[in-house]
Amino acid sequence: MSVQLLTYLFVGLTFALYIGIAFWSKAKDTGDFYVAGKGVHPVANGMATAADWMSAASFISIAGIIAFSGRDGAVYLMGWTGGYVLLALLLAPYLRKFGKYTVPEFIGTRYYSDLARIVAVLCLIFISFTYIAGQMRGVGIVFSRFLEVDINLGVIIGMVIVFFYAVMGGMKGITYTQVAQYCVLIFAYLVPAIFISILVTGNPVPQLGFGDTVNGSSEFLLDKLDRITEELGFNPYTENTKSTFDIICITAALMFGTAGLPHVIVRFFTVPKVKDARKSVGYALIFIALLFTTAPAVGAFARANIADSIQDTKYIDAPEWFKNWESIGLVAWKDKNDDGAMQLYPGNAFEGIQPSFTSEVGIYGERIISNKLNEDSQNELYIDRDIMVLANPEIANLPPWVFALVAAGALAAALSTAAGLLLVISSSISHDLMKKTFRPKITEKQELLYARIAASIAILIAGYFGINPPGFVAQVVALAFGLAASTIFPALLMGIFFKNINKEGAILGMILGLITTLSYIIYFKFIFPNFNNSDYWFLGISPEGFGVIGMIVNFLTAALCIKFFPNPPKKVGLILATIRQP
Repeated sequence: MSVQLLTYLFVGLTFALYIGIAFWSKAKDTGDFYVAGKGVHPVANGMATAADWMSAASFISIAGIIAFSGRDGAVYLMGWTGGYVLLALLLAPYLRKFGKYTVPEFIGTRYYSDLARIVAVLCLIFISFTYIAGQMRGVGIVFSRFLEVDINLGVIIGMVIVFFYAVMGGMKGITYTQVAQYCVLIFAYLVPAIFISILVTGNPVPQLGFGDTVNGSSEFLLDKLDRITEELGFNPYTENTKSTFDIICITAALMFGTAGLPHVIVRFFTVPKVKDARKSVGYALIFIALLFTTAPAVGAFARANIADSIQDTKYIDAPEWFKNWESIGLVAWKDKNDDGAMQLYPGNAFEGIQPSFTSEVGIYGERIISNKLNEDSQNELYIDRDIMVLANPEIANLPPWVFALVAAGALAAALSTAAGLLLVISSSISHDLMKKTFRPKITEKQELLYARIAASIAILIAGYFGINPPGFVAQVVALAFGLAASTIFPALLMGIFFKNINKEGAILGMILGLITTLSYIIYFKFIFPNFNNSDYWFLGISPEGFGVIGMIVNFLTAALCIKFFPNPPKKVGLILATIRQP
């Protein structure tokens, strides 16, 4: 059976499972739609949380970033995993004890202000749509390669699937769908990793194969990668290229951003008891660790396999995997020295990030690129980082059913997170803006209708961002974490542990934190992308790490407002005493 037919089979079966679960667990009231009736077992919630959080960035992009950037990619592993520890210790149990539906509801009540609630909703929407862009791009990549449809059509198909189980099932449907998605994605990630680990090092445990010797050689895998990358002009694979300060900032932004992600926090509102919230975080860490400890090995295997399969290979002899991905525009080659061979060296091969193709082919059969060449670089190849996990089974010549399994797993990862984000957006609009602020007299049935309408509109906007993404999946997601670190996390942390923080401080802190971080990101990512390097960054901090500065601005603003505005009313102190009581 062909790869395409196997992929249709695997993806079709998993989609049928997701939609079936959504109809089986269809939300009957707002309690089901927002927090799954607060009846989810901690183990199931841990799996759902892992699937919700392990997005397309975790499944598709982390290994790709590690493959190309080596040790620098470790910031994503440290930051995202460390953030869960903060979440378990500082936020999850207290917010569950508060007992409401959404993060903006906590902020609105704690800071005794509808305006604070509205600002929190706006921050949440910025975060969620930035995050969701990466998920929809991941969906489009998978569909375009394995189902041989246009990337844009792939995004639209993903939107339709998410519509069914997010809009119909709400949090109840999403939770049990995400349990199934976790099982699919982790199996799909580990199976090819084990296969490739055996092929490359002879060790069936990828985490151990990562530090083992290469088959038929006494050379260690990482030593081989250091040697290869240095011979090609790259920095050693096991050394950092980013400054230590920037690494600290990116790691911190990812940590604090993880602890402030609304779609993750709301998962801990779905368990029956406060202690179950802590248990859920523990289980989620275990389930996440299965993938995150494997990702560095997958990245290393991918980089080694790429070097072996294409470097200095004649294009006419290029492996099938290269031409398959070239056909959808995610790899490209331009012969700069007229030798007919492919060379991967540091620097961009073309001006711009992604190549634009014409309808013509070159003398070797390669697709002709309309971009201008980057004459300052010897590099002749463009390889999209987001294809590494998906292409790895092809590069290693694994059986076709493994390709199909990986495609199903990647879609599970992207769609699970997209659904969680869409639900957060819809519940914030229907519950916090409509029910709690602008139309308090609406019935529960009307509120549920508003939630479903908001989710439908959010899906359309998410689809637009999937078709027009601002960068690689993990890069886009990292920006969302920076926004969460600079807005939601400080408001929650101060709201729980600092009783003197007043509504003015919270509101101004979130607004200035958002403006500071978003302005920096927009300036370097969209207005002047040519200046997006350490020579121009403030204190050498990249846009991915600038959320830390926004967070500091938030904290300082809130602290300063204590001196100029009245203290919170006594009822706020009673709320804090209640939620902080063991």
